[in-house]
Amino acid sequence: MKQLKELLFGVQIEATQGRTDVSIQAIAFDSRQVQQGDLFVAIVGDAVDGHDYIQKAVDKGAIAVVGEEKPQDFPNDIVWIETINSRAALAILASNYYDQPSKDLKLIGVTGTNGKTTTTSLLYRLFELAGFATGLLSTIVVKYLSKEIPATHTTPDPLQINAYLRAMVDARVEFCFMEVSSHGIAQDRIKGLVFTGGVFTNLSHDHLDYHKSFTAYRDVKKQFFDYLPKSAFVLINADDKNGKFMLQNCVAKQYSFGLNNYADYQAKVLETQFSGMLLQLNQQEVWSTLVGQFNASNLLVVFAVAHLMDLEEMETLSLISTLKNVKGRFQTFTTPHKATVIVDYAHTPDALENVLKTISKIRTKNETLITLVGCGGNRDQAKRPIMAKVAAAYSDKVIFTADNPRDEDPEKIIDEMETGVAPEDYKKTLRITHRKAAIKAACMELKEGDVLLVAGKGHENYQEIKGVRTPFDDYLIIEEICKQLF
Repeated sequence: MKQLKELLFGVQIEATQGRTDVSIQAIAFDSRQVQQGDLFVAIVGDAVDGHDYIQKAVDKGAIAVVGEEKPQDFPNDIVWIETINSRAALAILASNYYDQPSKDLKLIGVTGTNGKTTTTSLLYRLFELAGFATGLLSTIVVKYLSKEIPATHTTPDPLQINAYLRAMVDARVEFCFMEVSSHGIAQDRIKGLVFTGGVFTNLSHDHLDYHKSFTAYRDVKKQFFDYLPKSAFVLINADDKNGKFMLQNCVAKQYSFGLNNYADYQAKVLETQFSGMLLQLNQQEVWSTLVGQFNASNLLVVFAVAHLMDLEEMETLSLISTLKNVKGRFQTFTTPHKATVIVDYAHTPDALENVLKTISKIRTKNETLITLVGCGGNRDQAKRPIMAKVAAAYSDKVIFTADNPRDEDPEKIIDEMETGVAPEDYKKTLRITHRKAAIKAACMELKEGDVLLVAGKGHENYQEIKGVRTPFDDYLIIEEICKQLF
């Protein structure tokens, strides 16, 4: 329980009604969760306006309300706090409610189109192996010490974030690595957090259904780096042309990493095969079981952050050599007859091209490369033909199938994908809408030495159709089918 006036520290207040020296039990922004003595924060959402539910929140026991526009019939005996931005207010209120936990650990945020989950997960594991009490806030899971909680969003809501961070601080966690999504930045979910560092991985076509243009998407990402304090560090990808843009007006200490351009931290892939690669990290050689230029970049980030956090270099290199792949990220499976199946989350054109380029560098061209790919429904339609074009250009055979069609007709999604296939590549393609049937058909095609890439869903263990999530794990289904076939 806290006094309302304590919670409001740092919130931009435009007007008030009533006293702020009242005790608040909890904070809620969903009227259904309000209980007696709570503070209700009315947020304007994409589909629902929380201001329409203020009376319901009051009826359920809210004794104070934060919002952007006071209703005409607002009760005189309820405290009203008016602010310009309720979302930002919620984030600051949440931080204050949990005693600003981000100040009591080293919080490092990673943002970019691709690589966030892999990078944060690898950082978590390396620092854990180095003997530090470590936390992780990722797309897949929230972890600290022996706790493991399945994640529901790339960047949770501010109440969840601060509750997790408070639990970590109470458990004496020293480092926390956090994925920072463009949605999380745009919706002010990270306001009130104090970051020790920020990492920019890369930027490519994604989420344009939400941000409307690539420029808007880029500018939202930049807000994270504008937000970092002077005491923090920023680490940008020198191989991405947007890296320098992220540094404009950024007051944090600036560093860079890169494989192709001059940078403070540099890497080179010396050898690569499906079982791993030999890397040179700042002139030191290390073997990793991870594969591909994109993973070389991810491991370079891990090396750089460890160095910036004062870990000993040779110990860091030794620990990097022990790191395993993240579930659903270039996860390989060898069939009984020696074909290779790769499951990867690649769901953007850039990520798919990176994975296919990696496979192309390893394969001999004497084998057949089959790519199975779909696109999600109710998401960025513009990338569908590009995804199909990339898949067909790099593969010998392509099967278009359903991903998570959500509320859309999967046949329509595949129709839109097929418009991007070059005429000379069209004969390579096949459509099998049912994903399990498509995987089975692809596995039946495999001969010794062949390669199958199953792209798009990666770590996901469900398929969403018409609002219903059905258990569906690409990797487990491949294992099941191969047991039946071979």
